[in-house]
Amino acid sequence: MSLISLARRGRAVALVAGALMLVPVLAEARPGGGKGFGSRGSRTTQQVAPTQTAPTGAAPMQRTATPAPSASAAAPGAAAAAQAARPSFARNMMMGIGAGLLGAGLFGLLSGAGFGGLAGMLGMLFQVALIGGLIWLALRFFRRRAQPQQQFAAAGAPLDRAPYQPQQEQPQAAQRMGGMMGGMGAATAAAKPVEFELAPADYGSFERLLNDVQIAYSNEDLATLRQLATPEMAGYFAEDIAENASKGLVDRVADVKLLQGDLAESWREAGVEYATVAMRFSSLNALVEREGGRVVEGHATIPREVTELWTFLRPRGGQWQVSAIQPAE
Repeated sequence: MSLISLARRGRAVALVAGALMLVPVLAEARPGGGKGFGSRGSRTTQQVAPTQTAPTGAAPMQRTATPAPSASAAAPGAAAAAQAARPSFARNMMMGIGAGLLGAGLFGLLSGAGFGGLAGMLGMLFQVALIGGLIWLALRFFRRRAQPQQQFAAAGAPLDRAPYQPQQEQPQAAQRMGGMMGGMGAATAAAKPVEFELAPADYGSFERLLNDVQIAYSNEDLATLRQLATPEMAGYFAEDIAENASKGLVDRVADVKLLQGDLAESWREAGVEYATVAMRFSSLNALVEREGGRVVEGHATIPREVTELWTFLRPRGGQWQVSAIQPAE
């Protein structure tokens, strides 16, 4: 093999190795790297409701500070099944008496009582069965008498209204938000888990946050990110920026335009309001070298369309902040 062939093969191997080294870098080509991260309160591990913008829902969280649900919470019927399988007091008592009498009969056989001892043991077992039957009938009688009293007592108690709460209809402002809202509206007529109505100003805040967060991320402006996002999200942004900087790269985002959006969920918990919105938007996104500005991944001049589900939260009367970002599946 000639030296020229060896040199060509060496360059090919170097190119392949360089491409493999860039694989983890390319995964960080936009804020979050195309992975779900953040928290959605008690719904962090739940599937996001589908919308017209994101009909297949959102990818699961890969980075979150919310602890995973415990085994007891994941299987609420386990405790009930264990309770049902637990022997009752009456059953334990009867089993204890039977075991004692059976042991006494066997002791009589082993001590030389012979078949007479066996007959005596069978007689005692018959008596135990008779007594047990009488106890079972008595318990059943008293249980039947107690049921009407319990039903009468429950008749005066307040009814549980949770199953009868009607699902609130999606507000008209959320159905069509054209013009300056960039088409953010719910075009689907299917019922969604919407617990409270959002005002047009809320959708305006979501569109501004979509743009401001990505521009602040591109400028590596951590102070602004801490104002626009929750502390958890700001921490993830800071980690991604530091990782890119360690590789001599910077993620540049510009010209963010919302193309379509609709509300997936809105709910309240612990004095905080949440809203998850599916958004399809375009942007100029390129991962470039800090020195020289060479584009490593993405395009600095060709817009790229992305569909993500952003979750926002705010305290009652407060300002919206970004709480989670999940790519559409």
